[in-house]
Amino acid sequence: MNTGVKITAFAAALAATFGTAYGVGKGVGPVEEPKKAEHGDHAEAAPAGGHEGHEEGATAPAPDLPGGLQVSQDGYTLALETPTPAVGRSTLKFSVRDAAGRKVTAFTTEHGKELHFIVASRDLNTFRHLHPVKAADGTWSVDADLPAAGGYKAFADFKPAAAAKGVTLGADLAVPGAYAPKPLPAVAPTATVDGYQVRLGGVLDPGRAGELRLTVTKGGKPVTDLEPYLGAYGHLVALRDGDLAYLHVHPNEGGPGPDVSFTATAPSAGTYRLFLDFQHEGKVRTAAFTVKAGATGKAPAPAPAPATSGTGEAGHGAGEHAHG
Repeated sequence: MNTGVKITAFAAALAATFGTAYGVGKGVGPVEEPKKAEHGDHAEAAPAGGHEGHEEGATAPAPDLPGGLQVSQDGYTLALETPTPAVGRSTLKFSVRDAAGRKVTAFTTEHGKELHFIVASRDLNTFRHLHPVKAADGTWSVDADLPAAGGYKAFADFKPAAAAKGVTLGADLAVPGAYAPKPLPAVAPTATVDGYQVRLGGVLDPGRAGELRLTVTKGGKPVTDLEPYLGAYGHLVALRDGDLAYLHVHPNEGGPGPDVSFTATAPSAGTYRLFLDFQHEGKVRTAAFTVKAGATGKAPAPAPAPATSGTGEAGHGAGEHAHG
């Protein structure tokens, strides 16, 4: 292949060993090695001068980071046992470890699952919402289809039974092989998947909660009999382009269609990918959108003709749902 980067299994394994992440650029280029992520690293500033108890020199705690940017948080770590899966269908295994390094086995069920597991490519063209199975010892496993070589990020969204709040952790996957990133799909107000048209409306603003409203139609007619999925009539994941910060998006009351609404807050200006999972006639489908947040961060106005949401990796057939 004339263009692209060869990611060898050795390089990928070495990166995983030192806790590094593969950064994806807009064009074809070498895979970069960012700063090592330390386990147990918290978003809290140390007192100035390294001394405790001196009010005048102390700094205020840093603001909370968006979800998924840390492999360890609040005493919990996402430990990937298969950080370098092969291209195609692979079995991913992982565990959540506590501060003592023990595998966590007890979780609180939220949105119908003890743990939500997301895998997305660094170029945000591939998205997988998976449902892993937990073994008695706390090891989770799930099959995933990763269609191309390159960098991916895995997210675990969960609430340990012993914790007061939920945690979203992120860790890097590297699929060895010839790698050529795809451009981010263009901003568009509509997406098409399996004959369904989904229109996006509302506002995604940095630092301020706003409503995102998605309207599902088929053949020009509103779909008014959506089926509950993960405790709601839709499940929305938002990822920030660049670092893949994971936004917590909360479903609002309503249903069963054609409108599904969510409340979301963008942590910063920038470009985001939104992935809507919805269920109809017994099958879960995923519609994907590119949205800009910021000074002109309003979602685009509806267009007369729908645009396709992707090439089949993050749009038509984008969401893989491995129920277990």
